[in-house]
Amino acid sequence: MEYEIKSSTQLKEISEVDFTPMVSAAGEPFFAFYNYFLTCDFKTLVKKDYSDFAQICNNLESFLDDHGARNNKYWAYFAELIASIRNLSIASYILRHVLDRQTDYHGGPDHAPLDGFVEEGGRTLEFLNSSLLALSKAVEEEAKRFGVEMTKEVYKSHRDIRETFFILPKNMEESRVKNKEERIVELVHKVRKVAKISSQEDIRRETDPEKLALMVPTRIDEKKARKLKNIIHGVQSDYDTYVKNTEVERENTDLKLLRGYISIPLHLLEMVRWISHFYERHEDAIRQSEETIKISAIVKKEMVLDRLINFGYFYSDQYLQKARKISEKILNLYVTAVQYELPVPAKGFHARPSTYISLIVNEHGTDVFLLVDGQRFNAKSVMNLMMAAGMIYDMGLKTVVFEGDQRVLDDLKILAEHNYCEDQEIPRELNYLRILRNVGSPVI
Repeated sequence: MEYEIKSSTQLKEISEVDFTPMVSAAGEPFFAFYNYFLTCDFKTLVKKDYSDFAQICNNLESFLDDHGARNNKYWAYFAELIASIRNLSIASYILRHVLDRQTDYHGGPDHAPLDGFVEEGGRTLEFLNSSLLALSKAVEEEAKRFGVEMTKEVYKSHRDIRETFFILPKNMEESRVKNKEERIVELVHKVRKVAKISSQEDIRRETDPEKLALMVPTRIDEKKARKLKNIIHGVQSDYDTYVKNTEVERENTDLKLLRGYISIPLHLLEMVRWISHFYERHEDAIRQSEETIKISAIVKKEMVLDRLINFGYFYSDQYLQKARKISEKILNLYVTAVQYELPVPAKGFHARPSTYISLIVNEHGTDVFLLVDGQRFNAKSVMNLMMAAGMIYDMGLKTVVFEGDQRVLDDLKILAEHNYCEDQEIPRELNYLRILRNVGSPVI
């Protein structure tokens, strides 16, 4: 038997004038917050303020959408303004959270944040606050134009509820993790992978407005930010499942620091996603309409892009690269070093074989050393290997010893068996090296 679901809602057209008193009632919480916004010190705003404003705007936006405001030429701009404020309120909430928690994320006061991070975060929050106020004033102007009644009530902020933030004692019993070494190794490899994905985007700080305008959405957009954020969220979830509040975490303080360094980009990319959403949907760079042109006059695209790229994405990538370094430090604790004696390339460790060795070692992340006459040369560095080449030539060595993770040395052995790919194709077992070569060092 087939069932037909019928809506119990009856659609009836209403005039723009008759819609005004309905907006007056639905918009009361918004204007109460706006009244507070006009007189408050933005520096004292707390997360709850931003989340409340976002929810207020979400409710009002839903009301406007339910009544087709975006499809009405008189009310469309009003609806776009409310949606814009909602997006930037959510971004502000996320950034306020990161700034509030940044000391914990950095492992306490003994670990300093990245250079300029707190200052740039403050600048970004100031920009978001000023944008929220300017957009809200535009809502007020539209409301006056339509004759919407605006309440005199003022939103009650949560910032003065308590002066001291109380926290419960940490007295949870530590958990035991099965196969802890495998879990840690798997986790840090995931951190290295997501850091690599981020670095491949090669997004750097940019001051030229024209170049900034070309970056969104060509190289960065809401979808990319969401995708990378979701990958990081999966890594953080693994950490919380297998490492958080365990004896492993207590024994190695770098693990907790690692979580902080993946938490910051997790939140920054969520902020980037919402600001990107605002830029792509409500500014006039991509969608041109009467409404987006007006919004672009209120919130300057250049500043949106500057904060999006030069703060949000830049520091997200910087912290992921810091997390990668910590993960490699952790990874080396779980490696049993072995030694392989391998042949010297026919022409010595010049640029090409040294680069291939470096690419392999860096891909795995663990430390590998080339041992020559009692000296240890870091195989991650092409320059180090080429420095060793001179000693090897002078001593007339035909073989050398590599020391490190067996998995890495196994790959180096395959490379050596193919004469370091001097005159042979990269073997199938090292197919990843082909990819690294194409995007890696220009000396090959």
